[in-house]
Amino acid sequence: MAVEPVNLSDIRAARRRIGSGVIRTPCTDSTPLSEITGSRVACKLDNFQRTGSFKERGARNALLRLSMARRRKGVVAASAGNHALGLAYHGKLLGIPVTVVMPEFAPLIKITTCQRLGASVVLHGRDFSEARAEADRIAKTGPTYIHGFDAPDIIAGQGTMGLEILEQVPGLDAIVCPVGGGGLLAGISVAVKALRPSVEIVAVESVSTGNLSAALRAGRPVRVPRRATLADGLATLTVGENAFGLIRTRVDRVVKVEEKWISLAILRMLELEKTVVEGAAAVPLAALMSGKLPGLRGKRVALVVCGGNIAPAILGRVIEKGLVHDGRLTRFTVTISDRPGGLAELCRVIASCGASINQVSHDRAFSGPDVSETRVVCTVETRD
Repeated sequence: MAVEPVNLSDIRAARRRIGSGVIRTPCTDSTPLSEITGSRVACKLDNFQRTGSFKERGARNALLRLSMARRRKGVVAASAGNHALGLAYHGKLLGIPVTVVMPEFAPLIKITTCQRLGASVVLHGRDFSEARAEADRIAKTGPTYIHGFDAPDIIAGQGTMGLEILEQVPGLDAIVCPVGGGGLLAGISVAVKALRPSVEIVAVESVSTGNLSAALRAGRPVRVPRRATLADGLATLTVGENAFGLIRTRVDRVVKVEEKWISLAILRMLELEKTVVEGAAAVPLAALMSGKLPGLRGKRVALVVCGGNIAPAILGRVIEKGLVHDGRLTRFTVTISDRPGGLAELCRVIASCGASINQVSHDRAFSGPDVSETRVVCTVETRD
């Protein structure tokens, strides 16, 4: 039997190693989410980490595993997201130079945050593969390349979350975890299945990603075309080889959720849990809400809330789409008299129904041949 790259001893060692620099995040029971899903839900809130993501666990573990000689030469990574932030933050704390290669389309907030945390940011290439090629080139000059989701030290660090969940949630029946590259899912599943094999591990993807599903069908990691998704943290193009080897024998189920459910799950977390989450962190709740996991009704379930780094502009659009889905924001077109008092009468009717006007726009030019009438497009907020 082949020796696996990460085992329970590695994860326990990682926990001791990173304990002084990584937060032991809360795993709180949620009555509101339990009510809307039918499961007894607890949320593992790793969006409470300093950089807003679980990636700090693996980043700190990998940095601390470097020899002193390698620490002096620094590290390099290709990332436009949370891995970059985790390395930058803990590199600064540990005095290890960090270079992050990002694609040229990388969000400005991620670039400036990495720079503020002390990392050297290199913008290169039109996509992640070109950024990775540049990071590999830089690594040949001395720095150590740290893979964002497939390095054993990264996987072991992420697995520390599994140890915490088992301690924080008594009587646990299942853990629902997002999966993209697979490092987090691999680490959690190794820890949990070694200590409590009866706990079901459920992996959740967006319908727009599907890295793990594709790998399971092929029997090996395969490249999946990139598609736009709210869960951008899951769009890694492929699951890692080390991660896949650990996942395939430990994960009990893989489900996919539609984008509309991810959007609604973000809104529910904001409204009911008072916490901001990114798309990848919302997919576990989306899986429960969409009815993909009926077998977990009444069961004690931990949702892995892996990060909270969502752009404010995206969050605003998500909230509006969620309100539309709920029937709390709607749009209709009505033809009214274009004489004085016509619009006032429309407003009176809307108010009498208990709705609040969000936007009103007149369409005189295309409202038909009757010049005494005008078409009005109304966006209104309603209760249900």
